Amino acid sequence: MQQHDITVIGGGLVGSALALGLAAAGQRVLVLDGADLSARASRANFGLVWVSGKGLGNPAYARWSYEAAKLWPAFARDLAARSGLDVALDQPGGYSFALSSRELDEITADMARITEETGGEGAPWRSLSRAELLREIPGIGPDVVGATHGSADGHVNALRLFHALHRAGAAAGVTYQAQRIVERIEPRASGFHLTGAWGEITTPRVVLAAGTGTEALAPMVGLRAPLRASRGQIVVTERVSGRLPFLSAIIRQTDEGSVLIGDSDEGDTAEIPGNPEIAALLGARAIRVYPPLAQLGVVRSWTGFRVKPLDGAPIYDHSAHHPGAYLVLCHSGVTLAALHALRVAPKIAEGAQQIGPSAFSSARFHVPA
Repeated sequence: MQQHDITVIGGGLVGSALALGLAAAGQRVLVLDGADLSARASRANFGLVWVSGKGLGNPAYARWSYEAAKLWPAFARDLAARSGLDVALDQPGGYSFALSSRELDEITADMARITEETGGEGAPWRSLSRAELLREIPGIGPDVVGATHGSADGHVNALRLFHALHRAGAAAGVTYQAQRIVERIEPRASGFHLTGAWGEITTPRVVLAAGTGTEALAPMVGLRAPLRASRGQIVVTERVSGRLPFLSAIIRQTDEGSVLIGDSDEGDTAEIPGNPEIAALLGARAIRVYPPLAQLGVVRSWTGFRVKPLDGAPIYDHSAHHPGAYLVLCHSGVTLAALHALRVAPKIAEGAQQIGPSAFSSARFHVPA
């Protein structure tokens, strides 16, 4: 039987980025993943490399997101060289549109507060009046009163990124096994005994990166991964030959021509079927922002469940009770992919006790209410 130095539980964007980084650091890596139809965020996300608005009240998260965005161009080039796939990274900067003066004031105040809290170390941004916005986006809707623009924001082809990480990992020696949902982790003197309906293995070290499945696994190695429910819905239009003149957190055009419309956050459901009323609201707001979208036909929509820690910030941890067990959990699997492969994975490879900024330890959830 082939021996491995470390096992990553979860082969989504987070797990596959970590696996690639671990292999690049000289580790023999095994990835245990779920099934093709598992409810994974990696196949249902919006594809943004997004910094704007992240880290309000948490400057460590704002700095971390900005660092990730700056790493992305080199990471995308390296990933293309390793996998033969272009993930279509585009970082033109992103707009956050306001449909009322109050909304514009709130968005601007939040961005200003992030700048203040980070001591100016957050991503650059600017505020635009309606007149200024019209000069940059002539077709903007009459209800848009202004916007903010973050220069570090961008997007990728998310499914191609998922494929590229897996292909690059395989080329680097990562062993990937699907249909291997881990149901139990038992710490032992020789490492960690992992079991599921598929069988069992023992591994010297383990990384929990199973998305929403991590919450149940974490206590088995003395860690915590509290999540809040968050389902999102995305509407997809037909492909068009022209290019959308902007990128935003709720409207983006893929490199293949389709326009994606999203931004719903439903915390009161565990059902996967979409809600037509929410889809209609998403479309209506998008048309108010950019009226030409009304001419496009909708071809499909999908839903997905976000991996969202209670406070929205990532969790990076090493178990003090069971050394060799690590946890990586975050909402922004696309944005943070470069950091996970280039910063977090090498720390895990060297056996570090702290693999991310101290602000992202799960110890923050131990504070009494």
